[in-house]
Amino acid sequence: MSDNLDPSSNPTPASAPVPAPQPAKPGVSASSWEREVLEKLVFATLKEQKAARRWGIFFKALTLLVVVFALSAYFDFSWTGSDGETLGRHTALIEVEGAIESEGSGSAAVVIPALNKAFSDTGSVAVVLHINSPGGSPVQAGMIVDEMLRLRKGYPGKPLYVVVDEMCASGCYYIAAGADRIYVNKASIIGSIGVLMDGFGFTGVMEKVGVERRLLTAGENKGFLDPFTPVSEKHKQHAQAMLNEIHQQFIQVVRDGRGKRLKETPEMFSGLFWTGAKSIEMGLADAYGTVDSVARDVVKAEDIVDYTQHEGLPERVLKKFGAAMGAGAMKSAVDTVKPSLH
Repeated sequence: MSDNLDPSSNPTPASAPVPAPQPAKPGVSASSWEREVLEKLVFATLKEQKAARRWGIFFKALTLLVVVFALSAYFDFSWTGSDGETLGRHTALIEVEGAIESEGSGSAAVVIPALNKAFSDTGSVAVVLHINSPGGSPVQAGMIVDEMLRLRKGYPGKPLYVVVDEMCASGCYYIAAGADRIYVNKASIIGSIGVLMDGFGFTGVMEKVGVERRLLTAGENKGFLDPFTPVSEKHKQHAQAMLNEIHQQFIQVVRDGRGKRLKETPEMFSGLFWTGAKSIEMGLADAYGTVDSVARDVVKAEDIVDYTQHEGLPERVLKKFGAAMGAGAMKSAVDTVKPSLH
């Protein structure tokens, strides 16, 4: 019996079945997952961009708000409307604290605008200067007094009062004398109607340490009151004449302001000062009073509105970082000797 070698007649060896390809889901191609991933990335990017825009708008608005606040602080804007629009009947208050000089609350550049605003407000029935100062520059005091007198003439029905806190001496009293009435505390310090010019001389020290002063001038009096040069009799007399002239200006302001109320004595204009109680006896002041009592009992308008021109935000920031200290040091280094009402 012969073997059947026909391969077709023998069964195939056992093996794992090969699965047929699965048909794709209807409407989905082989690259659909790539498209889905790209869509998710695009949407995520758009979402991030929207969030970034929202934060950008927020920070821009915040910056704008800070700028508006800084400008309002710098220019001392009033958010209550125009003058007299919402304030009603009131007593106008202006604070003067510290030395009367070209900078600070006692400068003419600060006090005069406040006076004009207070007088021009239709709601204010009187203006009160609340003062606490040892004095200062006769120039600044003179400018303030001149403006006070001008405003009193321009607004005859609106009185101007001065209320003294601790002290109203020298240049401060120069200003107070321009008011209608002066109110004090019995222990306030009032007066010091005089002028001084002070400085230092280093000529003796220079001789001891062997230092030679080399000063060249064009003009024989250009080195007037140089601290490293001995004072000549001519310069001393010239300086004294200037002081006497300014002193007479001061005395005239006091006489004009106080009028017949003043009970002059030989020492009144000597530079001495007195208590508030004594100043009333001498006619340098009128009565006891505080800002509240004057507003309530004299002005009859208890509502008090502060018109003081306060320091702006930029100045406060500069001072915080020491800029004002640097400016003060530079000013001290270059300032010359000048008359002072202290």
